[in-house]
Amino acid sequence: MSVRLFNTLSGQQDEVTAADGDVLRMYACGPTVYDFGHIGNFRTFLQVDILRRTLKLTGMKLRHVMNITDVDDKIIRNATAAGIPIGEYTAKYTQAFLEDLASLQIEEPEILSRATEHIPEMTALVEKLAEAGAAYKTEDGSWYFRLAAFPEYGKLSKKDLEGMTDGARVDVDEYEKDSARDFALWKATKPGETSWETPIGPGRPGWHLECSAMAMKYLGESFDLHAGGEDLMFPHHENEIAQSESVTHKPFARHWFHVRFLLVDGRKMSKSEGNFFTLRDLLLKGYRASAIRLALISVPYRHQLNFTFDGLTEATNAIDRLRTFVERLKGATLAAGTTDELQAAAAKAEAEFVAALENDLNTAEARAPIFDLVRTVNAALDTGKVLAGDRERALEVLAKFDAVFAVVADNDAAPTAAALAWAEASGRMELVAPELLARQSITDAEIEGLIAERNNARKQRNFKRSDEIRDELAAKGVMIEDSREGVKWKRK
Repeated sequence: MSVRLFNTLSGQQDEVTAADGDVLRMYACGPTVYDFGHIGNFRTFLQVDILRRTLKLTGMKLRHVMNITDVDDKIIRNATAAGIPIGEYTAKYTQAFLEDLASLQIEEPEILSRATEHIPEMTALVEKLAEAGAAYKTEDGSWYFRLAAFPEYGKLSKKDLEGMTDGARVDVDEYEKDSARDFALWKATKPGETSWETPIGPGRPGWHLECSAMAMKYLGESFDLHAGGEDLMFPHHENEIAQSESVTHKPFARHWFHVRFLLVDGRKMSKSEGNFFTLRDLLLKGYRASAIRLALISVPYRHQLNFTFDGLTEATNAIDRLRTFVERLKGATLAAGTTDELQAAAAKAEAEFVAALENDLNTAEARAPIFDLVRTVNAALDTGKVLAGDRERALEVLAKFDAVFAVVADNDAAPTAAALAWAEASGRMELVAPELLARQSITDAEIEGLIAERNNARKQRNFKRSDEIRDELAAKGVMIEDSREGVKWKRK
């Protein structure tokens, strides 16, 4: 395999390679832990996970760093309003983020880097920028990056910056306007704010400085790939390039990977629109973590995703088809041997799956051949034409698919239980859908007992009672299927 991705910097598809020929060094912008992550955030983290898993599938070794921004304007504002230190405030949301990663089967990077643990590296970078004439100190003790010192500013976002005002400054962590100005590297202490005593004066870091310092600490002055959402391209990533390359005079990252925005029902997600969802919101509505994962990765990363509940339902049904297929295939009694037709079908599905991922991580095209294979093998099972070697080959292809998509293995119970525990502990049970509570109210042992009662009713030809039990189980989110191997059941 050789993965080619669109490179925002070069404006074309480039092969993803490790500069040292051994370990690919990759930095991905992580969360700002001021609140629970929403599904737009997780679309980006999921697409980075697809990239990570695909690169591992090629046999590539990774050194993947993700930052956790645990100090910025929003965090300080919210912690001050809550009357607690920022460390205490961010600890809850950092833990929630890690739990949400696990719920969505997102692999943790090799290094999770918290901003507040890297203040010395940040201040050292400011000192180097000052020596290079690219940083200056203001009367209040803040430090700013001098944009005029970096003539290449704008090379990533391709923005026309001719109208920028020389010397104009912005000190907020996120720009309110689409403009280029000298940006804050280090913010002087303000009354009541968290601050650090450092060689460049008391204060705390600006958002852009954090990523440059941490990326270069763990990956070197120039590394292979930088990932993040398209909303970070300007000004955040542009600023990272400027402040890093002004010191090193080397390309900060050779390849830039940006994930497109998420819309909800065709509109920008916002609380005022009533279409703002965290992962926990969706879990408490009764949707599976695996379905949320599949829905958010179903559209390739360079395409805007329109998230809908119909899309979640489609993802749920698709996962059910895959899991039912695997159960059927594993449970079938098959003769030894292989068939040319099914071996060829498996080889074709695998080749097309790999080719789609190699071609700019086309997750939509990567899905299609897998479902073609499911249809082909299911039809062959219906007519008794599947042999044991065909089963093993089909399961091998499904395993390769799941190494990237991570939705076939059923890991849904724990995320739902965790979300319910959180809702109860935080007094938010009004968020829980009644049908989810109904599903959770029946144990596996009770399900087995009702199925045994139904089997007995059918033997006695009491079909009225048999149907009542089926309906009772369905009301509690349990689907049953009568087959030659006996009665199978699963939760919705």
